Amino acid sequence: MRKSLLVLLLWAPFAMALLPPPGQRLDQPTQQAIQRFLLHNRILDTPQDLDSAPYIVAAGAGHVLGANDERVYARGNLDPTQPSYGIFRRGRVYTDPETQELLGLNVDDIGSARFVNAGDLSTLAVQRATREIRPGDRLLHALAPIELAHVQALKPAPFVQGQIIDIPKGVTQIGVLDAITLNKGRRDGLVEGQLLTVIKTGATVRDTLTNAPVTLPDERAGTLLVFRTFEKLSYGLVLSASHPLAVLDRFETVRQSQ
Repeated sequence: MRKSLLVLLLWAPFAMALLPPPGQRLDQPTQQAIQRFLLHNRILDTPQDLDSAPYIVAAGAGHVLGANDERVYARGNLDPTQPSYGIFRRGRVYTDPETQELLGLNVDDIGSARFVNAGDLSTLAVQRATREIRPGDRLLHALAPIELAHVQALKPAPFVQGQIIDIPKGVTQIGVLDAITLNKGRRDGLVEGQLLTVIKTGATVRDTLTNAPVTLPDERAGTLLVFRTFEKLSYGLVLSASHPLAVLDRFETVRQSQ
């Protein structure tokens, strides 16, 4: 117990030093990690947003494994002025771990295609593919790129706390410059460029002398940067971590006093 308290006391000032000062420019590795992640990950607010999107009907050769300019044919409301579309497949449905409210839908990146011809079946040419493109895959327009070059200055804002609910890249432990999904979004007051503190709940152990269960203190475990917000969800990037982070670890907004 004394050792845990010592670790907590030593870590607290170190964690404060790791927080980037308000207005600090994000370094190039951080910006690159954000852009790489956003190229391959997307959240929709409702499953209906995916179900109503244009979809692939067939490929010119019967299947598409990703060769550039292979033709695919799609049905739905495609905009000829949109130069390219992302190709996505239904992924995980996110629900709140406590209330079970539907928060959004993760869609898996399959590739991208550029618009060629309009018609009852529109023609597109594949630009890239991360896996085989199948009939039924959906076409979504590209999101506007984020201009997140600086950490946002701290402003009066609602106190927000929540949980990490997913690691989109599929690992179980989270480290620095990993992206994670949070169960809070714009409606809760989170904004892009905001800093969050990650808190690991203290483990319950047994006192070897009294045989009674003892809960260890909660510990600050790292710092997140919110880099993309949705209505009920957000993406965060780990800027620092004193311990391996994991799904269901808690987070809270950095207080002005920090």
